[in-house]
Amino acid sequence: MEHGSFTDNSAATFSLTDEDHTIANAVRFTLNQDPRVTFCGYSIPHPSEARVNIRVQTTGDPAREVLKDACQNLMLMCRHVRCTFDKAVEHFKASNAVKALKIDSQDSSGDDSEESE
Repeated sequence: MEHGSFTDNSAATFSLTDEDHTIANAVRFTLNQDPRVTFCGYSIPHPSEARVNIRVQTTGDPAREVLKDACQNLMLMCRHVRCTFDKAVEHFKASNAVKALKIDSQDSSGDDSEESE
């Protein structure tokens, strides 16, 4: 839900339901990276209420569009982090598989030497 002025689109408060500090802080961070944003902050009206209010003030661009761009940038950042993490896991599994093969081959060569003695 958006709360703002009908005459001035450069400032608005957006209310996100079923959200908490996790998404609000990430959106706030992303908004503050945008040079069009002059102020951004968030509040949680009450701890028992799953709702976050995000206030956005811009240099003149519509606050709704700036928030939309920030959310898209946040999705791209999350996608990049996920991709980087998945590649690191694959690399870790591949390197450990090689180490396991080396350990297995050393164990089997050690068994052969015991049998020959």
